[in-house]
Amino acid sequence: MSDQETKKKLSMVVMSGDMDKLFGAFIIANGAAAMGQDVTMFFTFWGLRALKKDVSTGTTLFGKMLGVMYGGDISKSNPSRFSFLGMGRWMFKKMMGNHNVSSLVELRDLAVTLGVKLYPCQMSMDVMEIPAETFIDGVQDPVGVGFFIGEADESGTTLFI
Repeated sequence: MSDQETKKKLSMVVMSGDMDKLFGAFIIANGAAAMGQDVTMFFTFWGLRALKKDVSTGTTLFGKMLGVMYGGDISKSNPSRFSFLGMGRWMFKKMMGNHNVSSLVELRDLAVTLGVKLYPCQMSMDVMEIPAETFIDGVQDPVGVGFFIGEADESGTTLFI
């Protein structure tokens, strides 16, 4: 690149842990990374599920209750509509498999392979009692909103999912 060219950059807040929204987030991130863009994903609140291993979290009563009620990893994500107590998740996974669509785990792993930077929100981790050691390999150290604002300020595209 010449001195006057700068690498394109995409920054994204991922606040939802819904299956369809996570699919959209990882497909967009992987597409941008495959096109040579720097990609930063900032996972906050429910979006943290996308980074978790399938382990229990929480230390206080409320934290443990939240860990049980919303527990699980990315494979436990339900569609934002038509969940039907988990039946919708099964149905969508089956339909996507029939059309050779990669799973959420595969899309997330591809993002790590392509160099997408996955940042968890420290404040959300504290509130939801999710320690960093419960995240998959490839997740960056936790950051605050100020870090994300700096990334977004340098980006040509910023998304909120």
